Amino acid sequence: MKIIKCKFLLLIIVFIGFFTTVWAGEAQLSDIIITNTRDDLLLYMGIEGCFSHEVTKAIMSGVPATFSTFIGLYKVRRFVMDRQISAVQIAHTIKYDPMKKEFSITRSWDKNSPLITSSFPEAQKMMSRIDNLKIASLGQLTKGSQYQIRAKAELDEVRLPFYLHYVLFFVSMWNLETDWYTVDFVY
Repeated sequence: MKIIKCKFLLLIIVFIGFFTTVWAGEAQLSDIIITNTRDDLLLYMGIEGCFSHEVTKAIMSGVPATFSTFIGLYKVRRFVMDRQISAVQIAHTIKYDPMKKEFSITRSWDKNSPLITSSFPEAQKMMSRIDNLKIASLGQLTKGSQYQIRAKAELDEVRLPFYLHYVLFFVSMWNLETDWYTVDFVY
């Protein structure tokens, strides 16, 4: 009888683990575009799958969420380590005000921050897009050389007052992180 209970318990644990993995979904970077102006190298990209049910629920409760994106520009070299040209770290923060029923989005790289909207889908779009981000000056690049952009995004760990850790235990499940994405190009 104990063996049957142990097998049944193990089956339930495996079943829950499988569906948690399937339902979790993975965040990923998308539509990565590298372009330039007369003076600068620019990056455009999106983040997909970054608003899980738990994250959305917490945001709608008024808990701020911050997405950090790490971007590096490297000069590719054959027999030695690649040389880092620049490193950029940016942050997007969303906060919902239940009294005003509006979202405030702050983007560290955007001079027009904070952006205010009453639409959650619009707020999600603002949080998940990076447009016209300066990565480096073209004076730092050599024509005809091979370069690589490496990018990654993650949801920052939320720091709550001690007494709220017991009430908002679901915040500990915010382990959202993308893989490193690379884009090779020749300038």
